Amino acid sequence: MFPTRRLAQGGFFKRSADEFGRLSKIAWNTEALHTPTKPYTLLNFEDESTVAGCKTMADRAVGGFSTASLDYEPAEPSSNTPSHARFHGSISTKLPDNWRVERTGYAAFRNQDRGLWLFGRLFWDVDPYAYLALRIKSDGRRYTVNVQTDAVVETDIHQHRLYTRHHRLLNTPKSEEQYDFQADSPDAAEDLYPSGLPAALSDIPPESTIISTSTSTTTSGAEGWETVLLPFNSFVRTNHGFVIEPQTSLTKQRVKSIGIGLTDRVEGPFDLRIHKIWATNGISEAEIEEERRICGEQALPLDEGVISSWTDKAVEKSVEEESKQEDRISNKKGLKGLKSEWEE
Repeated sequence: MFPTRRLAQGGFFKRSADEFGRLSKIAWNTEALHTPTKPYTLLNFEDESTVAGCKTMADRAVGGFSTASLDYEPAEPSSNTPSHARFHGSISTKLPDNWRVERTGYAAFRNQDRGLWLFGRLFWDVDPYAYLALRIKSDGRRYTVNVQTDAVVETDIHQHRLYTRHHRLLNTPKSEEQYDFQADSPDAAEDLYPSGLPAALSDIPPESTIISTSTSTTTSGAEGWETVLLPFNSFVRTNHGFVIEPQTSLTKQRVKSIGIGLTDRVEGPFDLRIHKIWATNGISEAEIEEERRICGEQALPLDEGVISSWTDKAVEKSVEEESKQEDRISNKKGLKGLKSEWEE
């Protein structure tokens, strides 16, 4: 493993003051009593120090030949391109002269440990949020989003495929020579996924993933920036690439790190641009201006959010309540629908 140089992201007292300030705002706005409508930024790569505070990993740590870099790219106002991080390098499946190494061909990055504050180790608490949102510009390769929490098994990671419009358009035939683990042995996939391939790691985006306003797999305009919303409850628990049973939910109150990896084992260069990663319950008014400025025609619409978590029917409800609930489902959507529930 070849981590990049670690730079301090503010001292102990600054981290404590920032966290107190954030919690105070939540209390003042009484957001803890409701599902929040404002985004919670986790990694903002417009800030160069956020890029410097991440580390990269590749199979070179075990003698392989893949490379990985994470660089800060300044903004280009003329094209509405924001400052962002560029995750790039090259994947190689060549094995080193080491009989203990049986597989190579991977690269990844993640943020460093967030450090300490007055009440111990600092984690992200995304419990009030339904989605992990990423604004990215993809080359179409099969990236995976990795979320690590303060779990009992430290090496457990929750993963979800980073689906994009470009990914959905990538009409490359699946072959044993190309994709992940099928090239190693016919039994490899069964070993990795003993209960079958999870929907969140498949090649076809689950319906719960929000990519664009269209549900068509022939959506055009895959060359630019886009925003992808991945449901936290869809992430799959893995350990060293193997799906672990029994599955456990991601511990949303204690998120340690977020990163992106590439394990498609397709040789050649890769290039992924990341503007921002945040927790959200949908594209709100606070986000829509930035969303439209950066993503243009590919921008997600205002109020594009989760539905099921706040419109599920209780097992026992009166006929009148059920009627109101059905009306909300049919006529309301996302954050606006939620707000109307608060005001009833």
